[in-house]
Amino acid sequence: MPLNIVALAKQVIDPETPVSAYRVDRQKKRVDTDPTKKIAPVINGFDENAVEAALRIREAGNDVKITVISAGASFVPDVMKKALSMGSDEMILVQDPALDGVSDSSVTAQVLAAAIKKLGPVDLIIAGRQASDWDNAQVPLGLAEILGMPCITVTRKVEIQGKDVVCERVIANGYEVISAPLPAVVTVSNELGQPRYPTMRNIMAAARKKPTTWTLGDIGVSGINSKLTMLDLFIPEKQSQCEIIQGEDNKPEDAARKLALRLREAKLI
Repeated sequence: MPLNIVALAKQVIDPETPVSAYRVDRQKKRVDTDPTKKIAPVINGFDENAVEAALRIREAGNDVKITVISAGASFVPDVMKKALSMGSDEMILVQDPALDGVSDSSVTAQVLAAAIKKLGPVDLIIAGRQASDWDNAQVPLGLAEILGMPCITVTRKVEIQGKDVVCERVIANGYEVISAPLPAVVTVSNELGQPRYPTMRNIMAAARKKPTTWTLGDIGVSGINSKLTMLDLFIPEKQSQCEIIQGEDNKPEDAARKLALRLREAKLI
């Protein structure tokens, strides 16, 4: 029996998008890009690391089946197929209008958990350490809790040894080696290394593959029960003031004296 690995992937706004192209919809409480500039989304960079980690487990001599799963309201097929062109075997997209604008990590974890349960027995779930849009880093932890699996976070190396997953976990002054029994959840950081570029052969193979699309109803989720209420979303206002202090007859020592007095009045010194 092959080792069944699920790699999680999220479609996000390209982090390289110029700030001028971002749009904050305060009424809908969401961030988007200027539609006139037609900026394509990308797969979250850390999730590409997750796919790479799964592929390296296969290249280490393990019999592995890699399934990529993502959840959202809509997808750009050519963007998501990059995970297939890297070498993954299958892709499942949980696509439903009810997921539009959802930023609650607990909801995402519930949806992904339901999709994984429908998929069948899974040995290892690999995810990026966080997503580049909200940077919450909460979904893998919530997913592990729901599925009752151990979770190893922020790893730079993932190996299978017998019935355990053994990881090098990144810490402030190096790394630590942690193992956990399968099935387990692992999050991968960019310290893993650069994800591979898709080969022409894999790109052509991915073009012939059609991702499986499920709705919330298909995975047994009847409704969205968000535990998070976003009160407001806005661009913070920046204010700055500049006061020029000059000395008498443009003398620098007098200017320095006046500056010191002004800083003392402001209780900065």
